[in-house]
Amino acid sequence: MSDRQIYRLVHSTARQLASKAVINAPDGYVCEIKPRTRSLDQNAMLHALFADVARQAKFHGKKRTPEQWKVIFISAHAIATNEGGEILAGLEGEFVNIRESSACMTVRRMNSLIEYMLAWGAANGIRWSEPLPVDYEYIRGAA
Repeated sequence: MSDRQIYRLVHSTARQLASKAVINAPDGYVCEIKPRTRSLDQNAMLHALFADVARQAKFHGKKRTPEQWKVIFISAHAIATNEGGEILAGLEGEFVNIRESSACMTVRRMNSLIEYMLAWGAANGIRWSEPLPVDYEYIRGAA
């Protein structure tokens, strides 16, 4: 048995293989069942949206990088969806925003962030560089 095995529980055969792996796992191993995290298509779309916003918008009177917009949107989305946030003093007295990681977001959570950004963009005159599919279910995945 390898040190790590991942089974996407999408059909009965996958569930049977996962069950067999759990039964045959050595003592001390850990089994984790969790929702699927963001898809590569969602991640690509998200970063394209950050880049579009960075080219067209300012925040507090300044142009911001896509990476800065990422922090701004993830923080705002957490507040808008009642996930909350925490700002605290850092090691050097600076303010630090302790926020969720987009890499750890589930497909459903990432979809919510994308929809939040699309709504913000519509309200703030952002023109998306790539046409957004009318039905982007293939990006959203099985939420």
